[in-house]
Amino acid sequence: MSEPQTAAPAPLENIQRDWNDLTLRVAQAETERAALEIDNKNLRTLLERAIEHRQKSHTELVNILATLVSKLPLNDVGIIVSKLVEHNTHVGEVSASLIKGKLEENQLQPAILKQLDKTKRDLTAMVAPAVAELIKLDSPLDPAMLQSFVANPENFFSHAAVRASRGFVKGQLPRERVLKDFGVEALPLFRDVTTDLKFNPRPKPEEIMFVFADDFEAQLAQNPALAAQRGELLALFQKVRATRENTEQSRAMKHAFLRLAFVLELIHYYDHTDTESPDVVFAQRMPPLIEQLVITGEREALDEKLIVQAESLLALILSADYRNSVINNIGKGGGLLRLLRYTLAFRAEKLSDIDPVTQECVKFMLPQGKLPTAEALLPVLRLFNPHMQQSVVRAMMDSDRLRKDEAQALGRVLAKELGLAEIENQLNTKTVLTPERESQHAWENIKNLIGSRATPSEIATAVRKRLHAKYDADEIKASWVAVTEGDPLVFVRVFCLLPYLPDGTTDPVARAVLETYVTRLTHEKYAAIYAKVLNALKNLYKVKADSPALVNFIALAKWVDAAGADKIVADIGMAT
Repeated sequence: MSEPQTAAPAPLENIQRDWNDLTLRVAQAETERAALEIDNKNLRTLLERAIEHRQKSHTELVNILATLVSKLPLNDVGIIVSKLVEHNTHVGEVSASLIKGKLEENQLQPAILKQLDKTKRDLTAMVAPAVAELIKLDSPLDPAMLQSFVANPENFFSHAAVRASRGFVKGQLPRERVLKDFGVEALPLFRDVTTDLKFNPRPKPEEIMFVFADDFEAQLAQNPALAAQRGELLALFQKVRATRENTEQSRAMKHAFLRLAFVLELIHYYDHTDTESPDVVFAQRMPPLIEQLVITGEREALDEKLIVQAESLLALILSADYRNSVINNIGKGGGLLRLLRYTLAFRAEKLSDIDPVTQECVKFMLPQGKLPTAEALLPVLRLFNPHMQQSVVRAMMDSDRLRKDEAQALGRVLAKELGLAEIENQLNTKTVLTPERESQHAWENIKNLIGSRATPSEIATAVRKRLHAKYDADEIKASWVAVTEGDPLVFVRVFCLLPYLPDGTTDPVARAVLETYVTRLTHEKYAAIYAKVLNALKNLYKVKADSPALVNFIALAKWVDAAGADKIVADIGMAT
């Protein structure tokens, strides 16, 4: 095996000749390397800046989308927002891995989630004080059961807690509690109110409810087997009896229990929005709690302090639609409860004097054939916000339940007592109101009625009433402007209802009015309005070709203007 041959060293002359060139090349390479490092750093900075901007802009986009979907029912909002947040977190993790390798903790959170988290914390913090208040007031509810609500609010919905709560309201005790605390010997001291020979002859033991026997104290004194427990039995008897009396302590206990029940119901709903129906919670469970909280005992008037308490509980409901659902389902039994519904609504909303809810409230406050005094109305009106005070007083002055002179006199007194200077000025200047100003005011009220989403029947009645009060070309033009400024479907439905009077007869001025409407609608001057109405009719035709609104509209259009109706039918694409 031959040994490897080593290359001969370069001659010194060659090294010396190429040295300068070599050092120059090395220096040039070092300069280029440094320049590349700077370029890499600049590119890295630009890339990080672009990814960071992308990450922040995406987060802001998610927040905007979350704000938009927050208008939906809360059940849908929770699912959609959670998906948006999950997607945003994934995008943030990918972006962070490209630049810094970790996700920042201070990422933006959708406002609806922040508000929901804060509301949940506030609700949870309210449970312990309500439980402590009930225990301090010496309520007949089991203290151990109440304390369990603090650690786990879901215990409120257990079978035992539901029965105990129902018993607290009715002055009853579960059978199992009597057996647990006092034994079988105490059963003769109670009366079974669950077992019924006809309707419920064999109830389950865990469903039986007891009340104290009528001669409880006499039986207890004659029962030597319960001598050691006599004090506890008497104390429980006094607690249960106290809940049935109309005393300050009884009312305080019921208020604390109702607040606790409202809070626990809301916590349960927010934790189970995917399974709980909002219609059941806010239309069935919540309204009775608010009613019982505000209307207590034999009250004949509303107490503003209790109303403020109810409003503080309603404010914990995030969705305005759900709050309105609770308010709108209050007072179905009439009386003071119905007045509570209007009061809660009019403390928060600003409605016009021709709004259906305002008119409904006026009819309730002005019984047919009976003139209420200003002294009776003022305490109620003072509970409304200033805007609704004006709206209700104006509606009373225009109500057909009072004679004109009586309505004006009542309105003047109410306006003076409430400090409504605007209404007083209107009353003082009403005699010099010009016909033009009166017409303008009337059609502004009808526009407000349309803007407040009144029913087409109510709008048609208001238009018909004004045209009967004054019928000329200017009034017909004003009616056209009023009904075509808003939703085209409102115009279609009002058009269909305008000819028919409540007694089933045809309005004598309807044909001329509808003929004017069809002529204007098909005229090139009103092409923009025609396009909107035609699009609405096309949609009705696509959804349901025999839609009553569409069929009636075409039939009435043919009744007043056959040529115009044929044009509309052809443009819709209907069969002639």
